[in-house]
Amino acid sequence: MPEANHLEGEVARLIVETLNLDIDPTGIDPQAPLFREGLGLDSIDALELALALSQRYGFKLRADDPNNTRIFSSLRALTEYVRVNRAK
Repeated sequence: MPEANHLEGEVARLIVETLNLDIDPTGIDPQAPLFREGLGLDSIDALELALALSQRYGFKLRADDPNNTRIFSSLRALTEYVRVNRAK
């Protein structure tokens, strides 16, 4: 599971760097929501983050994907999506 933890940390750092958040990436609760009551991200943040993820990991996130709510629900869910879909 060390690879999963490493990837989770990498995705957390990408979130913080991409969105210029003033928090320590290690302080992001992997289970906490990314939007609203969690990190407080909004739809513009989601677009920026989707672009950064696609550039870094070589896959495309579509705005009209019905799974976006689940994919972006938490750091853990987002990391799992990256793990499964990234270019090898």
